[in-house]
Amino acid sequence: MRRNGYIVVLLVVMTLLPMWYVGVHGEPPAEEIAIDQSVTEMRPLAGFVDVPTKLSPSQVGVIVWVALFVLIGVLTVAHRFMNRAVRPGDGDRATAVAADGGSVGDPSGESSEQRADGGRVGLPWLATEDRWVVEYHDATEAVEGLVAMGGLTVLAVVFAALFTGEYLTLARTQYFGVYAAGMFLSLAGSTVAYYAWFMPHVEVAERRSH
Repeated sequence: MRRNGYIVVLLVVMTLLPMWYVGVHGEPPAEEIAIDQSVTEMRPLAGFVDVPTKLSPSQVGVIVWVALFVLIGVLTVAHRFMNRAVRPGDGDRATAVAADGGSVGDPSGESSEQRADGGRVGLPWLATEDRWVVEYHDATEAVEGLVAMGGLTVLAVVFAALFTGEYLTLARTQYFGVYAAGMFLSLAGSTVAYYAWFMPHVEVAERRSH
């Protein structure tokens, strides 16, 4: 981890510690109000983790902040994965490279018109008089991407079925949350996988007047 990363972690800890201290001195747990099982089979309070039945506003605030920091971390990891894990490195050959203001070609100096291997990049909606393609890498379209997207799609379907089954039966709140989180994270992961393996890497330069 870089020095900046340690500083960020330290700031997060310094922010959460006083909030957590205030949060633990909140209101005491209240008595549970269970559903009469002679009327319905629903068990919304049943779960696999013991949780307090009542939270104070300060405790809710701490939980929200922790959830936001976790979300930022997940987004950061996903972004770095998309841009580094399966993207070409600096030493890899690009399909098209252009100097500032120059014509699109490859690292060997040949222009796109002179190449015979089909390396010409046609992006008319992206190139203008003041904007041009600097570097272009085709999508990897690796088998790993197909496996990842297929597995994540199956997971999304499974979690959706579990969520529907929970709604039609016991309606346990904790299971609702787990199934919904699994479904949405699977869909988000499939989007990340599609971007990483099946979208080309395009870098453009733009001339601006200040």
